[in-house]
Amino acid sequence: MIRVLLVDDQQLIRQGIQILLDTEPDIEVVGQAANGREALEIVDGCRPDVILMDVRMPVMDGVTATGELAKSHPDTAVIILTTFDDDEYIFEGLRAGAHGFLLKDISSEEMAEAVRTVAAGGGLIQPSITRRVVAEFSRLASRDSAGQGDLAEPLTERELEVLQLMAQGLSNQEIAEQLIISRGTVKNHVSNLLGKLDVRDRTQAVIKAQELNMV
Repeated sequence: MIRVLLVDDQQLIRQGIQILLDTEPDIEVVGQAANGREALEIVDGCRPDVILMDVRMPVMDGVTATGELAKSHPDTAVIILTTFDDDEYIFEGLRAGAHGFLLKDISSEEMAEAVRTVAAGGGLIQPSITRRVVAEFSRLASRDSAGQGDLAEPLTERELEVLQLMAQGLSNQEIAEQLIISRGTVKNHVSNLLGKLDVRDRTQAVIKAQELNMV
């Protein structure tokens, strides 16, 4: 079972998400918190694998709480979940260590799949958000970046192709179809990319690649 902690200042939202996730046979909601501070206080008792974290909350906001959790509980994945399509929170949340960023208008199936993805060690952001993240980090990247010269082992031409498509928000299946290769081959390329870039997931890979002017 994947253990999930819900953090949102609106009780109705927390209850609604719990009802949706409770229908999934492999997901269990093990706790609820009304703000980031409360989440930090109960996380040890709940032992969640994944935390669904609202952004705008009193006492302690979701970005601050995510940063604290990344330091104290690095094995716990945080998905920032919000109704606000706000670039500022996207970038701050990713820098704080969030494993994913989703808008609350997603379906219950998409939310459950997001939980499974980060619980398995992956990272995710919705395609519409991915495009803005890529654009922003491209704008911020230094023009004199050394690019692949900063890597201990350079990426192959195929790995760069996969990275470009990842930056566009494509899934492994979509990348496989685009490059006319198997999904397993894409998975291997992604794994190699993460190792060479020294990052933990796809989201961090795209961010690192933007900082190096690789995409």
